[in-house]
Amino acid sequence: MSLRINTNIAAMNALRNLGTTDEAMGRTIERLSTGLRINRGGDDPAGLIHSESLRAQILGLEQAVKNSQDAINMVKTAEAALNEVATLLRGTRNLAIHALNRGVVDDVQLRADQEQIRSTIMSLNRIADVTAFSGKKLFDGTAGVSAAVVNSTNIAGINIGSLFGGSQVASGSITAALVTSATRATQTLTTTYGSLSSLVSAGTLVLNGYSIQSNGTQTLQEILNRINDLSGNTGVTAQVITANGSSVVQLTNVTYGSNFGITLYDTSNLLMNSGTVTTAVGTDAVVSVTVLTSQGVTSALFTGGRGSRDSGLRVSDGAGNVIVLTEAGNTGLATTGALIGALTAGSVAFQVGANAGEQMRLALTDLHAANLGTGVVPGRSFADIDLTTEQGAQDALAIIDAAIEQISTLRGQIGSFQRDVLESNVRSLTTARENLTATESSIRDADIASEITEFTKLQILTQSGMAVLAQANQTPQAVLQLLR
Repeated sequence: MSLRINTNIAAMNALRNLGTTDEAMGRTIERLSTGLRINRGGDDPAGLIHSESLRAQILGLEQAVKNSQDAINMVKTAEAALNEVATLLRGTRNLAIHALNRGVVDDVQLRADQEQIRSTIMSLNRIADVTAFSGKKLFDGTAGVSAAVVNSTNIAGINIGSLFGGSQVASGSITAALVTSATRATQTLTTTYGSLSSLVSAGTLVLNGYSIQSNGTQTLQEILNRINDLSGNTGVTAQVITANGSSVVQLTNVTYGSNFGITLYDTSNLLMNSGTVTTAVGTDAVVSVTVLTSQGVTSALFTGGRGSRDSGLRVSDGAGNVIVLTEAGNTGLATTGALIGALTAGSVAFQVGANAGEQMRLALTDLHAANLGTGVVPGRSFADIDLTTEQGAQDALAIIDAAIEQISTLRGQIGSFQRDVLESNVRSLTTARENLTATESSIRDADIASEITEFTKLQILTQSGMAVLAQANQTPQAVLQLLR
């Protein structure tokens, strides 16, 4: 045993340990008072880095949820405007049907119907001009997609929406290649006549649901005239084909496509020398269309006759994009591909994620009347409807039906975007935020039970350290015993 006065190693050892305990006590008190295990980088450098990254993601997810909720509210505003447009279009369709009732509708009523059409056009243009969300116009064309025909010889109209081939469209050219030409339903009948003046025997035939009778005194020309007079109802015209000195009748549907056929019941064999029933249907055009999208140049097949009243020249894809061929284009459009239109793509972008590049876009159609119902009657739109003539009323009905389909398709796309993108995204982000928060908490938050246990231990160590230090300081007193 050695005794020293100047250097008390035992006291130094006790003091060092007491200081360590005091430092640990301070960190424990800090954790208990803040509730955090990591209060500074020195507490856990790697944990702090991971925790800060998670905190940034959590805050980003919270903002993305708010962004998606704002987008849902904007989409609801757009849907309300489209619902009003649909109501106006249904009303104008009734006016067109009323105007076609020429037998009882006089000029005064027609002018009144036309005046109501003008009022509707003004309302549509007003909706397009004023519908906005947080100051951003929705239907004035700045947030939509528009397609212009550049080959009017072959193309009567184009309507391309925001999606093409499952991808977002981009501004650029539209090209098309003819895959299959549309045909009209045609049926050549078999009863032969010497000439147009030959008498047709007595009997009845039914063509597409309309009866045509012969009492035995009508000539073949008169029967043909009767068929052609009914073409507005049956959709079928008749002509005579002469070969080897005899004539047979050929029936042709005036409209291209599989939706427009010929059904003839001829039990008296007025025009058929055998059998009692004959049918024929046309075929639909098929066109390969290429558009620039977010995925690059994208091609899709457009097929005619998708709708029950669609001509075979009106080709479309599953997304509601439509191209209308002219009769010249039905045969003259290049099979290798040709420029047919120019696409200008606008959209509204929503940041729906916590990171760069996590955006979704939605294109909204220009709702001005001049952009509704295009591509049905060449060169005409809803803004050009004229109910004062019979042909104008017929055209108006076709234009209005196309406009209703256009608006319905857009409403469907917006509804799908709201439900399948925005609302689904909110649910997904909320779950992700919850899980990230749990992970960040496990890294950064203090385990209070564990910290209390540690705090109690340190309290005891502090008290015992103080007692031992006091004892160590008493050790040099023993030297005095040697000096006595």
